[in-house]
Amino acid sequence: QVHMAETGGGLVQPGDSLRLSCAASGRTFSSYAMGWFRQAPGKEREFVACINSSGARTDYADSVKGRFTISRDNAKNTVYLQMNSLKPGDTAVYYCARSSRYPAYEIGDYGWWGQGTQVTVSS
Repeated sequence: QVHMAETGGGLVQPGDSLRLSCAASGRTFSSYAMGWFRQAPGKEREFVACINSSGARTDYADSVKGRFTISRDNAKNTVYLQMNSLKPGDTAVYYCARSSRYPAYEIGDYGWWGQGTQVTVSS
């Protein structure tokens, strides 16, 4: 059983920054790729970013490229999503997830998910 918990969401203004964290249980965190997805009200869950097991490789959705940065600390079993220059269109519930493959862009590529954290960007 794997447990993952996202934290760091909140209400911010356009242009602000937030850092999301996702802490995972278990001894095998460093063996898996990780990803971030988001789901806005009335929309499908979409890929945001992914990172390979070592943290050396990352990839991003075009909509966040240059603004968001995914990283991980395997010693802390944690993956991060640094979000800068936030826009109202970034408003969504953000989920972290674990995958046995990299890169992984589809929901079906991920076997374990956190419960999500709300990010709201509004003036």
